[in-house]
Amino acid sequence: MKLVTVLGARPQFIKAAPVSRSLSATNGVREILVHTGQHFDDNMSKVFFDELGIPKPKYNLGVGGGTHGQNTGRMLEGIEPVLLYERPDWVLVYGDTDSTLAGALAAVKLHIPVAHVEAGLRSFNRHMPEEINRVLTDHAADLLLAPTPTAVENLRREGLPEARVRWVGDVMYDAALHFGRLADRASTALERLGLEPRGYVLATVHRAENTDDPARLEAVFEGLSRVAAELPVALPLHPRTRKALERLGWLERSRERLQLIEPVGYLDMVALEKNARLIATDSGGVQKEAYFFGVPCVTLRDETEWVELVEAGWNLLAPPRDAETVARAIRAHLDARGRPIEAYGDGRAAERIVTELTER
Repeated sequence: MKLVTVLGARPQFIKAAPVSRSLSATNGVREILVHTGQHFDDNMSKVFFDELGIPKPKYNLGVGGGTHGQNTGRMLEGIEPVLLYERPDWVLVYGDTDSTLAGALAAVKLHIPVAHVEAGLRSFNRHMPEEINRVLTDHAADLLLAPTPTAVENLRREGLPEARVRWVGDVMYDAALHFGRLADRASTALERLGLEPRGYVLATVHRAENTDDPARLEAVFEGLSRVAAELPVALPLHPRTRKALERLGWLERSRERLQLIEPVGYLDMVALEKNARLIATDSGGVQKEAYFFGVPCVTLRDETEWVELVEAGWNLLAPPRDAETVARAIRAHLDARGRPIEAYGDGRAAERIVTELTER
């Protein structure tokens, strides 16, 4: 069996690692990676292939930096000839990025079966580009690999055939178990940054809904700055966020108050997550990693796809309407502890995904 995996963004590299490892251990299966280039600098992509043991991409399309429409169109144009040449049995896509949608569209138009990892997630916010990507991908895909029972129910409500849907568990949990142990041994991030375990807040900000709205961006960074007066706040700075801060003239002001650092490799990021007192983020994946490592999380968005985290008390939603809302939520949630969640599976999602692909 030949399988083409389409990747393009940092979270997809992490999700692909346990699945690629399981695929490589399966006789008669050949995986070919297509890297769209959606995250195109070394800090955001190459380091993940090196650290996570993902096979080097056979194809690198070099697409990135444009609008959603430009990126998706250019990715489609690049993926189609790859699929015509390779003629795989499956195309595998992850998550909710422009790369996800482009890979799915290119495949279905060529009548190649598509499998979608993280199918069924819904924020129910159609203003999010990611929401449109995930809905369209689910309705185009032939195999819907859902991470939670809630995701399965979302797909049922949308009328997708039961035969296409499988609850396999969350590949991010697989990755957290494996790479959490590696990070304990390999990462020196805390020492390099002068941080004490449980002595800082870790923040990540990259969603367009925050970076492209000056009022929300100011609320996030001013709120984090108020917290930083009491507890250090470390923030790996996403390229999109850096550009937004520079455009508004806020970069230097933020650097004076927060510990802004360059994007870090995955093992360093895991170490920073595991040892934080709290994580404040607008990332879907980081919300879950916080739970996997037993760290309370404040989500800087109006909603989350991972409703189980909120219901169980691990995650607190803090829509960044003003700085005090952000700061108050972080202070209130610093030492929160929720109840265990069984929805994410047992750390063997990758094995189940490979079984679903090979037995069809």
